[in-house]
Amino acid sequence: MPADVDLGLRQWRAEDGAAFARLNADPEVMRHFPACLDRAASDALLQRCRQGIAERGWGFWALERRTDGALLGLLGISPVSSDLPFAPAVEIGWRLDRLYWGKGYASRGAQLALAHAFDTLGLDEVVAFTAAANQPSLAVMRRLAMADAGHFEHPRLPPSHPLRPHRLFRLSQAQWTAARVAAE
Repeated sequence: MPADVDLGLRQWRAEDGAAFARLNADPEVMRHFPACLDRAASDALLQRCRQGIAERGWGFWALERRTDGALLGLLGISPVSSDLPFAPAVEIGWRLDRLYWGKGYASRGAQLALAHAFDTLGLDEVVAFTAAANQPSLAVMRRLAMADAGHFEHPRLPPSHPLRPHRLFRLSQAQWTAARVAAE
């Protein structure tokens, strides 16, 4: 799947705060996360994303539609937390405003992030994970040709929490290259 020239990954700007806060406060967007974020928590997440990109040169970027400058959401790659059972690793993740669901933006934007991970950074592997019930994100992982690596229990959620069961997917540099060759 070719990268979409209409999409771009960029550093976060101060003016992104309101739109980012709206999507993080949307119960439908956040249904596979433990809770919606209030404005302060959303701003703190945006700042952590900015800082990660500033320090490493990559991270969870702002996904922008270039034709009109619309902020579609968050998309990128980031080191996983050390408490996850598959750490150390680099994950790919996305969170898009509901207005932009079902248009292929997550898959096409993920292609941009994966190109950076494999072609620029030379990573050997990228992982993705989500709550086991998150069928839309699981579908994106499959469209990206990621391999299902099984289930795990998210360590930061209590044992009885409905989002504790998670699925892990992996994509190696070799799988990425093979999928791109097959798509040509």
